[in-house]
Amino acid sequence: MYVNGEIVKRKDAVHINDVRDLVLHIVADAPPPNWVKVEHARSIEKVVTLLIPGILPSTLALPPLPTSATANPNIPLSIPLPAESHTSIPFIASTYSHACPTRAPGDQTRMYSVLSEFFQCQVTPQEKAKRQAQRASQRAFDSTPALYMLTLKEMIENEYPIPSYMADVFEKGPGWIETPQVSEESLLLLPADKLDSKIYAIDCEMCLTEDGKELTRVCMIEYESGIVVYDKLVKPPKPVTDYMTKWSGITESLLASATTTVAEVQAQLMPILAPKDGPTSILVGHSLESDLRALRICHPRCIDTAVIYHHPRGRPLKPGLAWLTKKWLNREIQTRGDSGHDPEEDARACIDLLRSKLRYGPSYGEFKTDFESIYERMGRASGRGGPGSVRSVVVDHGNPAVMHGSKASSNVPCTSDEEVLEGLLQTIPAHEFAFARFTGVADALGWLTPKTSAGETPAVTPAEPSPIVLASAQATLNNQLVTLYASLPARTALIILTGHSDPRRMASLNARKSTFESAIRSGKKAEDIDKADWWTAGDGRELEEEVEKAKRGLLFLGIK
Repeated sequence: MYVNGEIVKRKDAVHINDVRDLVLHIVADAPPPNWVKVEHARSIEKVVTLLIPGILPSTLALPPLPTSATANPNIPLSIPLPAESHTSIPFIASTYSHACPTRAPGDQTRMYSVLSEFFQCQVTPQEKAKRQAQRASQRAFDSTPALYMLTLKEMIENEYPIPSYMADVFEKGPGWIETPQVSEESLLLLPADKLDSKIYAIDCEMCLTEDGKELTRVCMIEYESGIVVYDKLVKPPKPVTDYMTKWSGITESLLASATTTVAEVQAQLMPILAPKDGPTSILVGHSLESDLRALRICHPRCIDTAVIYHHPRGRPLKPGLAWLTKKWLNREIQTRGDSGHDPEEDARACIDLLRSKLRYGPSYGEFKTDFESIYERMGRASGRGGPGSVRSVVVDHGNPAVMHGSKASSNVPCTSDEEVLEGLLQTIPAHEFAFARFTGVADALGWLTPKTSAGETPAVTPAEPSPIVLASAQATLNNQLVTLYASLPARTALIILTGHSDPRRMASLNARKSTFESAIRSGKKAEDIDKADWWTAGDGRELEEEVEKAKRGLLFLGIK
């Protein structure tokens, strides 16, 4: 199956995008890969891909990667049979003959998202030509900001609070309001000089109370004039437990004078959002859904700079506002260090980003414009009964519908591996491609601990997992894989990839590096920082080594 002669020619191990292209070759219309041979690919009726971080070479009694200069570490390794070795996941050893080393995406100091790499692919030449024609046709409308308003689908995908008259998909809790719908008849009665919608940039700051994040400041700026039309501190309904000053800029003394409530803010903003003498206003913001949730307002007309500008590694990742402003406006914001953000500064950045978009066109600020979701590619494929005949499903923790599963035919949100298994058993019969992720083993290994924030001191050495907890998680995973495999119909390809190895030491070093660099940017001198917290050249070399270790993964290919 594996073509070792081609694999040894490679500089690196098989990449995640190679696995993606293999899936697209079987399910859609991608050309055959050269590193693996698949005979009669059209005879494979279904493809199930599982991402299972935490399966290590040692788990399968495999030898460590070769250290001899004459050995190639990228060649697939033969897996000993369960009877020949002690393995905690015997399903793998009894089902697959080889484990193929893989390499996660990233640069020298970071590992990028395995999910993003897998779910994004290059468009075909035909689709590329179609997109170029669409961009050319849009240039005539570039001066109209409304071109960049989010569609209903985009609002749903990005978890916006949506007015009931647009779609009945958002349940408003106590204290929520929605911008009233404007009738077409009333718009026809407006004079010509009142037909254009007003545009306002908005940014909100929040703090923490026992009920979660609450609004503490609102700033709104009129787009055309640049005048601040609203800027107020807001009194949270309950005592503050964390002012989040390093992000919000809000302090106890600053908020002590606030008397305006969220309900009063809503009443004061509504005449701006829904003027009596004009159409509904357009709001501009960065990840604007967060601001609207803080305001408890459902608004229909939104422009989101986190959507119209792209993250350099593509969807579903979103760029930060400070990064966008530095990259595309050549200016720095949010440089006050522990003093936090300035909402007026952030709102003006959104205005200028929109102006640049209008000036330079739709493709300005986009990366990977010739990439698309693998589900879009599968949807157009004509090899299995024509376009639209390939049905896909994502079964994953969290809400995959707003992330990597947004373009799939179906999504099953889960809270546990047990739910993931049940979701697969229920959906595989009706879909040609299924993707799922099991995280129990990675959790037992301690890989899923929350990310270290810039203000926290990262652990120097990751703690060792409990052998009992780990063994239990591995046994549970083995039983889940056995159950899943037994349910699969014949001629189903079951692809398992681990994605990466232990990322904790890499994450710990990157957190230290970020903390040190943030301190320097805030104006501190090296001599004012404890030497134990310095970032040295030696630390940099160790980080690069740990990144390379973390990128290592394993791939298992088989057909039932």
